[in-house]
Amino acid sequence: MANSPTPTMILAAALALVLALLAAVSPAAAHNCGCGPGLCCSKYGYCGTTSAYCGEGCKSGPCWGSTGGASVASVVTKAFFNGIKSKSESWCEGTSFYTRGTFLEALASYPGFASAGSEAQRKREIAAFFAHVTHETGHFCYINEIAKGRYCEASSEGEWPCYPGQGYYGRGPLQMTWNSNYGPAGRSIGFDGLRNPDIVAQDPVVSFRTALWYWMTFAHQVMSQGFGATIRAINGADECHGGKNTAEMKQRVRFYLQFCEQLGIEPGSNLTC
Repeated sequence: MANSPTPTMILAAALALVLALLAAVSPAAAHNCGCGPGLCCSKYGYCGTTSAYCGEGCKSGPCWGSTGGASVASVVTKAFFNGIKSKSESWCEGTSFYTRGTFLEALASYPGFASAGSEAQRKREIAAFFAHVTHETGHFCYINEIAKGRYCEASSEGEWPCYPGQGYYGRGPLQMTWNSNYGPAGRSIGFDGLRNPDIVAQDPVVSFRTALWYWMTFAHQVMSQGFGATIRAINGADECHGGKNTAEMKQRVRFYLQFCEQLGIEPGSNLTC
């Protein structure tokens, strides 16, 4: 008669059975995640919005955007992102605040970013976005605008009221300004931009989401008109009319050309405004 199985043998057999079941279920679960709107299906079949879900192996949902078969994450590499930061000073408040990981996490909410046209067109949008970010933040140095002010647009107070003690000065990667932007950005993203604008300078994911919200609302749709059109969309009143602040405009163009060269693409036409 065979020996009776020991507790160790029973446990080993049970573990083997569990592992076999997991191996059989995982591929199907990954293929049919059934995630809700705005959620990514990870390569393991789970739903979420961070890099573990929307990054490498993402099966469905707002996976990090593609650029002719290459994800935005593969274009905005650590070397690309940190190369911008490397030109800022060690004392800069944004050095530890702005990270590639938080940019990519925020990007999951905007799958339309750099998702249209040819590979060159998509990479131009990436180059344009980061050219403006580099200019606005001084190579990811500043989170808050240096010259802080109230920036309450009276004509917009009916819909977007300014609250006592709050200043709607520039914050974040694109230095979003004015109550007329903080209000709708907050409503879209899910924070109270009028009562608590400081969150844009405190939460790096929210900060990048506001920049991407502004970009997708005002600049994304004019990329086909050339980089100069994005300057008009971001700071046209100060840099594109009457010859004011042409040095600022030229610096944005220089950054754009630098990133286009780095990404191996032609910059296109209509670079200035």
